[in-house]
Amino acid sequence: MVELRGVHCRLTELLAEREMTVTQLSEIVGVSVVNLSVLKNDRAKAIRFSTLVAICHALGCEIGDLLVLR
Repeated sequence: MVELRGVHCRLTELLAEREMTVTQLSEIVGVSVVNLSVLKNDRAKAIRFSTLVAICHALGCEIGDLLVLR
């Protein structure tokens, strides 16, 4: 039997490493601050691939750097 685990978004850590704010990221990727905050606080139930790609491009990271299983 497979144990279900949650997905953790490392947005807080990645933003801090880049000295970037959620507001700045929002302006770059065209996603609202509210939606980025939902993702950042691990409350998102789903995310569009286009949004995921835009965030990764803006942060210069891979998807696996942003989302991890816990």
